[in-house]
Amino acid sequence: MAKILKIYPDNPQENLVNEVIKTLNNGGLIIYPSDTIYALGCNIFDIKAMEKLAQLKKMKLEKSKFSIICNDLSHLSDFTKPIDTSIFRFLKSHLPGPFTFILEANKSLPLAYKGHKTIGIRVPDHPIPQLIVEKLGHPIASTSIKDDDEIIEYSTDPELIAEKYDHLVDIVIDSGYGDNVASTIVDLTSGEPEIIRQGKGIV
Repeated sequence: MAKILKIYPDNPQENLVNEVIKTLNNGGLIIYPSDTIYALGCNIFDIKAMEKLAQLKKMKLEKSKFSIICNDLSHLSDFTKPIDTSIFRFLKSHLPGPFTFILEANKSLPLAYKGHKTIGIRVPDHPIPQLIVEKLGHPIASTSIKDDDEIIEYSTDPELIAEKYDHLVDIVIDSGYGDNVASTIVDLTSGEPEIIRQGKGIV
């Protein structure tokens, strides 16, 4: 059964955040809030956790395109090829924020991402994922939670999310109702911003 942890953005309890970190380090899956929608996450360096995440999404790991959640831009060079100054300025002016930026990947990607030519980077404007990444010491892999409802694309109620994923994840972080608009996906691989999916973020 998934453990529900009520962690609030304005005053996140350190002991609860530490419990999330311990779960991630032990290969667990979490559901966490962001500045857009609730999402599934795991340790990018734990191949078994990444495989479980892919199974949950009913896809093969090598075919998956899980975003990498960072708490700032300092991790960029770990995963991406050198970035032009103009692109870096563009990223800096839009992050933290409700965007996923597609960048060219380097050869130092974690095992689960090997062979990927590009990588999606997110820096959510939300204290909880930022705190998790900061305390964990490295980014986490992430994918959005889709709803089966044809009208409402994304689940917003953490209690209903916990019910649905009860036996599939280890922790659900309840931060109150989430948004139901996903991040805007922007491809920066050509050097010019190209919107792949219009979401919450306005370029």
